Amino acid sequence: MSTPSPGGRFSRRRLLGLGGAAVAAAGVGVGVVAGRETAGGATVPGSATVAFRGSRQAGIITPAQDRLHFVAFDVTTDSRTELVDLLREWTQAAERMTAGQEAVPDGATGGKAHAPPGDTGEALGLPASSLTLTIGFGPSLFTHPAQGDRFGIAGQRPDPLTELPRFPHDQLDPARSGGDLAIQACADDPQVAVHAIRNLARIGFGVVSVRWSQLGFGRTSSTSTTQATPRNLFGFKDGTRNLKAEDPVALDQHVWVQPGDGPAWLSGGTYLVARRIRMQIETWDRSSLKEQETIVGRTKGSGAPLGQVDEFDPVDLGIRDSRGPVIPVDSHVRLASAEELGGIQLLRRGYNFTDGSDGVGHLDAGLFFLACCRNPQTQFVPMQLALASRDAMTEYLEHNGSAVFACPPGLGSTDYWGSTLFG
Repeated sequence: MSTPSPGGRFSRRRLLGLGGAAVAAAGVGVGVVAGRETAGGATVPGSATVAFRGSRQAGIITPAQDRLHFVAFDVTTDSRTELVDLLREWTQAAERMTAGQEAVPDGATGGKAHAPPGDTGEALGLPASSLTLTIGFGPSLFTHPAQGDRFGIAGQRPDPLTELPRFPHDQLDPARSGGDLAIQACADDPQVAVHAIRNLARIGFGVVSVRWSQLGFGRTSSTSTTQATPRNLFGFKDGTRNLKAEDPVALDQHVWVQPGDGPAWLSGGTYLVARRIRMQIETWDRSSLKEQETIVGRTKGSGAPLGQVDEFDPVDLGIRDSRGPVIPVDSHVRLASAEELGGIQLLRRGYNFTDGSDGVGHLDAGLFFLACCRNPQTQFVPMQLALASRDAMTEYLEHNGSAVFACPPGLGSTDYWGSTLFG
């Protein structure tokens, strides 16, 4: 239930400001305030606030929230000034919303009666819900296929920021691929995530237009050692060996763009790969447990690698029985392993999705794969090539959306989204 402020207007800022003391909790790369307390000392679920500013963008190594709203935009203006003005306005609104506030002060009900409200209002009364907003820039922002160097930044495009190749068996839908800009909203409450994207899209009217978007639920990996391993829609634990926020050395090696890797504006940032992967749920559900476990390379119950007992036992690719390798040569776990890929690793933070049915009674459901890496061309591309050409699971998958974005580093106290790129 929402709480009215004086004058009958609602303000999330006021609501949370009166909510009692927040308790600082151990953050992972970003400041985290978790567990707003009531006057009685009880913790209000979903009230955690993730710091918007810091050396890294939130929403990358932040412990993965449960809900996602991802959107890719096309920039419809060729004015650099209009684009930069929007990025500044977005930054202000994003910082407010991640703090549990309206997009603008008293935006939903406090404006002029005959003008559109400055906030859509569906998050009034809801806490911050660990909302993070992460921005990325696509290759076409730097050099548009038809309009070229619209914003004078073509020379700042990092070499690895090129459109991903078409992999074997890809069935890509252009309406679910690419984009000049992307914003990833993650939260513990889907309405908070949707509210954030809705308001950013509203603010961007006339400068950007939504190219495609994806809702997600149920994170499909753990980005922190504090989190349990979730299950994907095939029913298997997913992301057991994912990189974790508590391993800064590995993150520097595999996730964060380092000084000297490319243009200075991206140093401290990362690349975000997005792939919409439809799962052939009905076909999978008719396969035997033995076949499923052989394809994955893990047991379905405990998540242990084949030949082992517990989920976090080592993936031993050398174990053999009378029929050959216990973890099959075409299993997903083997082909995606760092051992098989010459040390390649990614930070995954994907989500399950279900977008209804396809008209013939099959679920349009699967994995919205999101992963961050230091160089998509030397990390994601060889990994996906290996999986697309040899993975037994490919029979049950359809990759129908694809995009890559460069995510700048975090924001200082006066920075805006893109300030390291646009100045």
